[in-house]
Amino acid sequence: MPHARFERRIAALLAEADVRVGGERPWDLQVHDPRFHARVLGQGSLGLGESYMDGWWDAASLDGLLYRLLAARLDERVPRAGEIFDALRARLTNLQSPRRSGEVGRRHYDLGNDLYAAMLGRRLVYSCGYWRHADTLDAAQEAKLDLVCRKLRLRPGMRVLDVGCGWGEALTFAAERYGVEGVGVTISGEQAEYARRLCAGLPVEIRLQDYRALDEPFDAVFSLGMFEHVGVKNYAAYFDVVRRCLPADGLFLLHTIGGSRSVDRTDPWIARYIFPNSMLPSAAQITHAAEGRFVLEDWHNFGADYDLTLQAWRDNIEAAWDALAPRYDQRFRRMWRFYLAASMATFRSRRSHLWQLVLSPRGVPGGYVAPR
Repeated sequence: MPHARFERRIAALLAEADVRVGGERPWDLQVHDPRFHARVLGQGSLGLGESYMDGWWDAASLDGLLYRLLAARLDERVPRAGEIFDALRARLTNLQSPRRSGEVGRRHYDLGNDLYAAMLGRRLVYSCGYWRHADTLDAAQEAKLDLVCRKLRLRPGMRVLDVGCGWGEALTFAAERYGVEGVGVTISGEQAEYARRLCAGLPVEIRLQDYRALDEPFDAVFSLGMFEHVGVKNYAAYFDVVRRCLPADGLFLLHTIGGSRSVDRTDPWIARYIFPNSMLPSAAQITHAAEGRFVLEDWHNFGADYDLTLQAWRDNIEAAWDALAPRYDQRFRRMWRFYLAASMATFRSRRSHLWQLVLSPRGVPGGYVAPR
């Protein structure tokens, strides 16, 4: 019987990750629909994520299960749906062109400010917090924003650019705490509207604008969690934009999720349901694009902090679901749970990283000492 063969194959794979079907441990998998096995074997991560959204399986500890699957690298043993087509499309097409760049804004960041306000905490900062001396999400996010300002050596009167400014929290923090003025650009209409209200009364301008249109002087530049949407075909152009906006003695801080391997596309489930046209850069891809444009002054990896950040986001959103709009229905909730849990698993297994790079156009005279 085909079903029995698929079940045996899935059970053997899961055993390599110390996961049992029908087991009693929190990370064991509970199958509710027998079609699950064939769907995952045939579609890989896309089938795994979609079948969870459809209620075909559960795990008491979803992140615990997915962590074990990634740590055992089972994702490399099961095919990805449409992988050949996806690879050809990524190689032949600029998925992050100016025409396509707005899609992630419309489909993800414009989902609703109510969703993100419920999840992200006191500040709407949708990137990794810095937990070195913090024990709450709000403290970790404030520590991260302060770390960025200190790494850039911000001083009163400086003019600062935020590439991918989100809801404006980083520029607001820099203006209030460090006395700077600034410009933030985003491709999300919902974010821009919120950020303009947040920054009212501060010397901060928020623009609904693609980063490629920027061509004006700033004393410092930062970008927090936006580079994941740039795409490898556009890395050189991205660094050219930042370089032309900086003086010779300026500093640029790039805060991005990164992967251990060079790719040209993202996971198919993530691409379909969460971040269309996204991809995680590798260290090699970043340094290749920055070569000849910047001096790399500092490279800081605190990816383990993203696991803590995501756990806090999960706790917040789980406590808030019943108070949110009906449009966030049960299938959306399961999609969002899978997204957060899978993200935790990638950082916990050290398959993904959180990097902060500090770059200068010509090198800091006497050397650069980065705060931690």
